[in-house]
Amino acid sequence: MVEIVTFGCRLNTVESEAMRRAADEAGLKDAVIVNTCAVTAEAVRQARQSIRKLKRENPGARIVVTGCAAQTEPATFADMPEVARVIGNGDKTLPTAWAATRSALDFGASDTEKVAVNDIFAVRETAAHLIDGLDGRTRAFVQVQNGCDHRCTFCIIPYGRGVSRSVAMGEAVAAVRHLVETGHAEVVLTGVDLTSYGGDLPGAPKLGTLVKAILRHVPELKRLRLSSIDSVEADRDLVDALASEARLMPHLHLSLQAGDDMVLKRMKRRHRAQDAVAFCDLLRALRPDMVFGADLIAGFPTETDDMAENTVRHVEDCGLTFLHVFPFSPRDGTPAAKMPLVEREVVKARAARLRATGEERLRLHLDEQIGARHAVLVESDGLGRTPQFTQVQLAEPAAPGSLVEVTIRSHDGRRLIAG
Repeated sequence: MVEIVTFGCRLNTVESEAMRRAADEAGLKDAVIVNTCAVTAEAVRQARQSIRKLKRENPGARIVVTGCAAQTEPATFADMPEVARVIGNGDKTLPTAWAATRSALDFGASDTEKVAVNDIFAVRETAAHLIDGLDGRTRAFVQVQNGCDHRCTFCIIPYGRGVSRSVAMGEAVAAVRHLVETGHAEVVLTGVDLTSYGGDLPGAPKLGTLVKAILRHVPELKRLRLSSIDSVEADRDLVDALASEARLMPHLHLSLQAGDDMVLKRMKRRHRAQDAVAFCDLLRALRPDMVFGADLIAGFPTETDDMAENTVRHVEDCGLTFLHVFPFSPRDGTPAAKMPLVEREVVKARAARLRATGEERLRLHLDEQIGARHAVLVESDGLGRTPQFTQVQLAEPAAPGSLVEVTIRSHDGRRLIAG
């Protein structure tokens, strides 16, 4: 079995498992695959640093680099003497790509064969990568969408992922049914821009259509969960499903990025701050146990102190619980990289303030859960997750993948503790 080092998002983790299977089937040996992320310059730096360390610790390993950073800047990695081959994002889960890689590595690829990166915008199809037991037979993941057609000014990801493309509904439903038949209680739908699902399919079905089809045609599925969504793209069927389907989990992670309208405009986002607040208010009114997380960027170019404070207030206005805070990082090739930058120390301070606000919001949520009863999906090491995705320390061991009813008696500031 090949070793894989993964950077970045949950989708990258799902794809890493698909790559592992394809590489093993191709008979690739003595190789380490590095699946990179391009979302920040720091992510690229960390990947390069990891590659050097991997080669020092295992001089005989043949290092293959793929992922978003390999797609957007292949020469960066091809120029590294530690790297044996660079594979683009469009091919990295294809068995044929790993068969070609094995052949190139075993028989000595020339410098011109070292890079196998094609035009990502020419890729028009995507496969349903279904990963059983990624978290140790607890929840399983199905990739139903890839790519992005939007052009947020800070984001390099469309150039690493290509255009938005969707898995056919029948194929996605079949993938979920297979995972349920193999014993999984919870399935997570993933994608790069999940709420753009279906725009390229006949009839242009929406994400809500797919969600309802899965719940209708796989009645044995106990839990369905969504990865990050863009609230402005949430369709009527999706809102209806969240309001009425108990098996669709009451937790959404939102791609918000900021809470100031001018910053949102300069980011080329498609919503205003009030749109996000209204969306959260609507869903919370329809389903009171709904919990929200969000991605937020601190220190976007031209952001003033007042604009930054608007984003801090936005956390409370939306009632957010789980925050992923990113200090702004300029990416070459994006419009935001040419805008007037905020001083680095100011960016760090604003990120720290947002994280502190997030910690306060999380503690408030944990406080509210004391005394509550929850059906917890058991993970490993005596840990589990509530329907709202809050982590729980269990009082007694239980089989990973099982659902157990617990009462919450306290918390430690990070997770709930069951009695």
